[in-house]
Amino acid sequence: MSVTSRIYNSAWQRDGEELKRDGWRSGILAVSVSDKRLTSLEREAIRAIGERLYGGLDGTRA
Repeated sequence: MSVTSRIYNSAWQRDGEELKRDGWRSGILAVSVSDKRLTSLEREAIRAIGERLYGGLDGTRA
């Protein structure tokens, strides 16, 4: 006999794009520098912002 919680009966998992859209509507931007929809200038700007706020990919801060 398997027991499942009623809490999860109507739960669903949202895809990444839906999460990003909802985040943006709350003032949060989640974007990948490798997103092909961005121009090279936009990718560079996002990379520079990310490095300034969170450091480089190697863990060093700019």
